[in-house]
Amino acid sequence: MTDQDTSTRRLRRWVLAAVIMLGVFVGLGLFTFIYAQGGSYLVDDPAACANCHVMWDQYDSWNRGSHQAVATCNDCHVPHSDPISKWAVKGLNGFNHSMAFTIGNFPNVIRIRPFNAEVAQANCIHCHEGMVSQIHGALPGEDRPCTDCHVNPGHGR
Repeated sequence: MTDQDTSTRRLRRWVLAAVIMLGVFVGLGLFTFIYAQGGSYLVDDPAACANCHVMWDQYDSWNRGSHQAVATCNDCHVPHSDPISKWAVKGLNGFNHSMAFTIGNFPNVIRIRPFNAEVAQANCIHCHEGMVSQIHGALPGEDRPCTDCHVNPGHGR
């Protein structure tokens, strides 16, 4: 056996190992996507937010709340500015949520994070722009979040 035969066999083993590892990675990814109902997050159905049991309270309260007939979760929780921002935030949140729920690293009481609160605030103003200018209650030039007065907007509690 020559050195070239040995090198060829090593290369084939490395390629085979890489293909197997890639197959395992893709297979686990597909299994996780299907098991977690990943396709449901690509549409605008609020029931997708209830796929994880920790979101049942939020889903139920939205279902009984004032926004149920006029807004979905995405209407409040993803940007309206452009499709790239919408899908980037949706993807980032989806990744963070799936990671937290998969490893069990989430608080018992779900709280919105500052970045997502800014997105929601912009969407509140977008939808309620005419009303907000009349009843906002802030001094001229003062920015006040809607949640100063509306503790759980869009949800029934």
